[in-house]
Amino acid sequence: MTIVPPGTATPAATPAPADQGVGPLLRAWREQRRVSQLELALRADSSARHISFIETGRSRPSEEMVLRLAEHLDVPVRERNALLLAAGYAPRYPETPLDDPALDALRAGMEQLIQGYEPYPALVVDAMYNVHAANRGVLMLLADLPEHLLEPPLNAMRLTLHPEGLAPRIRNLREWRGHLLAQMDRRIALHRSEPLRKLYEEVAAYPVPEEPPGAEEPAEPVPYFALPMQIEHEGRVLSFISSISTFNTPMDVTVAELAIETLLPADPATVKYLQSLMS
Repeated sequence: MTIVPPGTATPAATPAPADQGVGPLLRAWREQRRVSQLELALRADSSARHISFIETGRSRPSEEMVLRLAEHLDVPVRERNALLLAAGYAPRYPETPLDDPALDALRAGMEQLIQGYEPYPALVVDAMYNVHAANRGVLMLLADLPEHLLEPPLNAMRLTLHPEGLAPRIRNLREWRGHLLAQMDRRIALHRSEPLRKLYEEVAAYPVPEEPPGAEEPAEPVPYFALPMQIEHEGRVLSFISSISTFNTPMDVTVAELAIETLLPADPATVKYLQSLMS
């Protein structure tokens, strides 16, 4: 596995200021999730009256209640720390650097996973889509890209959508671009991250290259079971379907924001070509 230096990447989300008080922050998360006070109370084994008192500042929630409400509102781990601070409690979840010895087992597991996926591409990204690790399948696709796009921290969205990146090689760019932007939009709604929103605005503003010759649908299209990324590589068109894995019940901010993306070959021709590279 190739470990990519994290550089000075912007954090995934800016913690909310504690002086707002926990009540307005919880109300904002509840409204964003479109959950009523009564529904939240039922989920959290509380009462609508108590939830109302917390949101208006008439009642100070216990640390356990803050965490319970955050769990039922699907608040990201980083922002749960912000809620605890706003309520006057210490943060519960550490943010351990990925190169810390405490995460040796995690890194080793991810290395084994993405190496074992070769020759198919696999990479590790954080909540800002910064690439922290990639296998040889990914490096194959990134061959010959300009140096300025390969300087750390590498960013998967910039590499894919930049007009000097992979974008001109992607045969179904308009569809794949729409998929990626929709994915980012959903993550912005979940994390309420201003840095992520700025990244979205940057990559959404990239000019879309003209479709390459022959980009029209073939006479007998392959019946894909999910939207593929169809990318040119050394005179061939390779087709991949993306799968993203995250960690269950993370107890660390860094771990919570990591994702392993694997590109599964979407047709027999892609399988045959990639396996020929391994042999």
